[in-house]
Amino acid sequence: MILPAVELETKPKPRHSIIWLHGLGADGHDFAPIIPELVSREWPALRFVFPHAPVRPVTINGGAAMRAWYDIKGSDIASRQDETGVRESVAQLDALIAREHDRGVPAERVILAGFSQGGAIVLAGGVRHAKRLGGVVALSTYLPIHETTAAERSVANAELPIFMAHGSHDPVVPQSLGTRSRDLLRGLGYSIDWHSYPMAHSVSAEEIADLRQWLGQRLGA
Repeated sequence: MILPAVELETKPKPRHSIIWLHGLGADGHDFAPIIPELVSREWPALRFVFPHAPVRPVTINGGAAMRAWYDIKGSDIASRQDETGVRESVAQLDALIAREHDRGVPAERVILAGFSQGGAIVLAGGVRHAKRLGGVVALSTYLPIHETTAAERSVANAELPIFMAHGSHDPVVPQSLGTRSRDLLRGLGYSIDWHSYPMAHSVSAEEIADLRQWLGQRLGA
């Protein structure tokens, strides 16, 4: 089943797609307002796909049900990982990429993006995806189920370009967790464009400007 999503096209007949996953407790509307700040009018036609995560109980929030890509079982988010939930969400991401292919946008023109939990899924899913992707944008996040990354990563995405950005004052996903993930991925040969900003668990104007430049390079603009 394809996840429901908010979809926005910058021009008719999109040639590229950006699939953007939100963070814990948010939904697909969360990052849609970023488009006017992010997109250059010189870029080719883009389809933004902002899927809604499934609703599930989240242990760290007292078992309350909310939109989440996987369960968070404690304050140390990198331990006691919900591997089943992560893998289910990676499979749902694969289905969204396949739908873009069916709509005329092949995987190499699909960029995956995500914030926090959503960023964790696009990192884990991007390096494992069977077909070459256009790139991955991982904001304020880390690499989950990293222990199996080396064995499970896709040859097709061995040179996957990755934009990672983090707030140096992040109390939710500590920047140290992000830098460990960055270093692990670099150790496996991935090209990581790393950025750090003096902010908490959020997105800044400087970050959007840096991402705009990076995306422009990927989109041939």
